Amino acid sequence: MFEYFPGNYVWNLGVVATLNSGGLIDEVDRACRPIRDLAGQGSDVGTKEFMASWAAVAEDLATQAAADEKAGHLRTAGQKYQRATNYLAQAERMQSAKSPNRKEFYQRLLDLQQKAFDLIDPATTRVAMPFEGHQLPAYFTKAGPANAPTIILWNGLDSTKEHMYASGFAHEMAARGINTLMVDCPGSGEALRFLGLTSRVETEDWAKACVDYLLTRDDVDDTKIGLIGWSLGGYYAPRAAAFEKRLALCVAWGANHDWGAVQKRRLEREGENPVPHYWDHVLWVWGETDLDTFIAKAEAVNLDGVVEQITVPFLIAHGENDRQIPVQYAHRSYEQAVNSPKRELRIFTKEEGGAEHIGLDHFAHVQTFIADWVDETFRGQK
Repeated sequence: MFEYFPGNYVWNLGVVATLNSGGLIDEVDRACRPIRDLAGQGSDVGTKEFMASWAAVAEDLATQAAADEKAGHLRTAGQKYQRATNYLAQAERMQSAKSPNRKEFYQRLLDLQQKAFDLIDPATTRVAMPFEGHQLPAYFTKAGPANAPTIILWNGLDSTKEHMYASGFAHEMAARGINTLMVDCPGSGEALRFLGLTSRVETEDWAKACVDYLLTRDDVDDTKIGLIGWSLGGYYAPRAAAFEKRLALCVAWGANHDWGAVQKRRLEREGENPVPHYWDHVLWVWGETDLDTFIAKAEAVNLDGVVEQITVPFLIAHGENDRQIPVQYAHRSYEQAVNSPKRELRIFTKEEGGAEHIGLDHFAHVQTFIADWVDETFRGQK
């Protein structure tokens, strides 16, 4: 994996994710150069400066975009608004849960994201679905034809629907005639920051809300609704597919088979963390204030006895050098998914790329493999 900040895995992961999601090397370099020395002090130190430096580049882009928009250069403006959103989303992700003004910062990137949609991607719209007295926020990218197959895409522990959109996966789906619904699940994005919705073991609860919503749309083929989850979504999605039987397929993009065990490893400082201020972030996401209580609760975040209940096509995609989630969990999910009519395990190697966590080192390679698998699977279903 490309290391802008030698030895700082967490910061490097953010840089690589940004570059593989539409960020430009010159702009990312201008954001990172002022904070290079801070990176050597660990992933937690310097995150405020990280936000300030990345935000400065993003706001400069937003200023340029506003001028372009005024001049009638709408495509150029939209592209700049999109890159600004990408940089702000990455900077916001790196902050402590206790960071002041985090909601205001997140609202700013939401506003810029909407400007990008309005100018260059009218096929993507903001939507929401009823969930336990709230409205789960999401983006829907329409493929074009009526009654199209549809993928629900879920994020993980620290990403948001803006990261999912920036990845370009929804456009890969649209090019194959498939809609995409990108959701801020409880514990992520707006659902956590603005609604106070925290994560839970029973992810089928919000899978039901997603499917119920899609069934109200006349541009969705209600027999071809699939679910993909990346990172912690590699637990969320298989769990949901085991119990929400209206789903037609499932992809674990990163095999988070026993996330509870991973937390115990992290207590022992084994493996890499995905985000700075890790335990503060985890407690925020799961709505806990006590680490011991959380660790006991996390034991249930486990797919043993669950993936056996998946009865639809099931793909597990994992990197052989995933330093967060051991590759052994990908094999465990595959071995236990005995009732899936089409189960497949795809391990991405260092030689080909995509070997890091959810393939962030070669995101396009992993994305297109998953997109092709989804397309072929939907096409094979009557």
